[in-house]
Amino acid sequence: MNKIQNQKNKHYMPGLDGLRAISVLAVIAYHLNLKWAQGGLLGVGIFFVISGYLITDQIINEWKGKQRFNLLNFWIRRFRRLLPAMLWMLFCVGTWLLIFDLDRLLSLKGHFVSALFYVNNWWLIFNKVSYFESFGPPSPIGHLWSLSIEEQFYFIWPLFLVIGLTIVKRRSDLIKWILIAAALSAISMGWIYEPGTDPSRVYYGTDTRAFGLLIGATLAFIWPSKQLKQRDQVPYQARLILDVIGVVSLLITLILMVCTNKFNESLYPWGFVFLSFITAILVAVLAHPASIIGTMLGCKPLRWIGVRSYSLYLWHFPIIILSNTTNKEFSITHITIQLVFSFILASLSYKYIEEPFRRRNSKENPRSKWRLRRYYMRAIYLASILYSLFFLIIFRVYITQIESKATANEEEILYVEEKIDTKEEKNVSKNFVYQDGAGITVIGDSVIVGVAPYLEELLPGILIDGKVSRQMSQVEEIIKQLQTEGRLGEKIIIELGTNGPFNSNQLRNLLLSLHDKQVFIVNTRVPKDWQDNVNKVISEVAIEFQNTTIIDWYAASEGKENYFYEDGVHLKPKGAEYYASIILEAVKENI
Repeated sequence: MNKIQNQKNKHYMPGLDGLRAISVLAVIAYHLNLKWAQGGLLGVGIFFVISGYLITDQIINEWKGKQRFNLLNFWIRRFRRLLPAMLWMLFCVGTWLLIFDLDRLLSLKGHFVSALFYVNNWWLIFNKVSYFESFGPPSPIGHLWSLSIEEQFYFIWPLFLVIGLTIVKRRSDLIKWILIAAALSAISMGWIYEPGTDPSRVYYGTDTRAFGLLIGATLAFIWPSKQLKQRDQVPYQARLILDVIGVVSLLITLILMVCTNKFNESLYPWGFVFLSFITAILVAVLAHPASIIGTMLGCKPLRWIGVRSYSLYLWHFPIIILSNTTNKEFSITHITIQLVFSFILASLSYKYIEEPFRRRNSKENPRSKWRLRRYYMRAIYLASILYSLFFLIIFRVYITQIESKATANEEEILYVEEKIDTKEEKNVSKNFVYQDGAGITVIGDSVIVGVAPYLEELLPGILIDGKVSRQMSQVEEIIKQLQTEGRLGEKIIIELGTNGPFNSNQLRNLLLSLHDKQVFIVNTRVPKDWQDNVNKVISEVAIEFQNTTIIDWYAASEGKENYFYEDGVHLKPKGAEYYASIILEAVKENI
């Protein structure tokens, strides 16, 4: 009770902790790749607005009270609040990888170093590491880019704000300059982003994401927490309007999380800008003591998650990534265990790492400091033992068990399917009629590279242009080159979408350029979240063109897991032969 009272004295706003809880749960659902939470990545944008508001509000309050602001003290408090918990997480993840996956640890050294210095987002940009399109095991600390943006903001923004408070006398003029900076950030996102390409550059960039933080900062000038009246001082009608606005804003936010996905081009930048303004409105309502919705979102369960949202954000991603297995099937049990471990480790981090360092009081006497140091050491020793037990033993045993079960199941399925496939192959081989492949051109990525020998055998004379990591955006240039060289056939087979999404306009423009050709488009099977988006675009656009046929690889490969290597994309010899036979059948049917 005293703790809550102290928080109130410090203008504690429990509704914002509730919003933090919703945001971090949305991010977790997104990283768990739950179909209904593809817009969960918006949770990070909500965090940016909250951070911009609270930090700016804190600076303004101190400036008003003292006509100065202690930058060094602010930076020390920020580092003490954020750095210890992140360092501990990095230590535990690094220890895990050192013991169980040394090669992976060595490949991630750039990730670790850049995260330590809060420049991880720029390291990812300069090394062209995609947040959306990647194969192989992802980085277990790939989520720290957002913390880098926030820490850069905490370092730079107070400097500019203090200068602004000193030089600019009228508060309205300062608000205008902040909004101009936010507009420039949003414009830079729209200018740099190229529709149909990987948006990682604008997603990671401090320059292209700063508008969320700055919109939150603007709100702190318009809606300072110290000037908000208590509930009994606000008329009933005003309270009602406040809550209606809050409910509508919250509903819009939740709808965006459910209905949006990272492939929506409208997100860059206008979707994120719209979210930031809606979030700012919602933050304004939740920050006001008179709002009922603020009280509701400040309920104990959400507040409990909200105050631990930082630790939960730190820990959930490595737990999810390090516990993923080759078993691709959705498992409620597996997800539940991932969540349990995430909450356990987040709670331990909050209690034994975050709180002791955050609540340290430098004004205490030396004897008290010595007691505090001993308390820290006991806390760290206890946390070390708990983390070692949970993270390095129990967790590893769990993963070993589920991998063993997955392997046993795969071997059993493989044995049964091999018998069935042997019978099928005997029947199919009798009906195979080899065709002349002259005049047929295939353009694809690494999947078609693996299938090429079988296609060349079934369709002698076929021209195959396959390349690893090829994207749809590169195809028009390839077609122009083949036309110039006189090598483009009358029948074009396109196999793309393995390495990332493409939009309707890209595919439509490509098919328009091939209006005088017979076109076959192979849809995709890839265990990535762009799979459904790619197949949807293909099915919607191909129907517009009479000269275009879809080869439904997604349906044909259903239930044939033994045809794929562990990545679930590239084909074993049997799968490659089957893939080639499907293309052959499609070509034969459209002669």
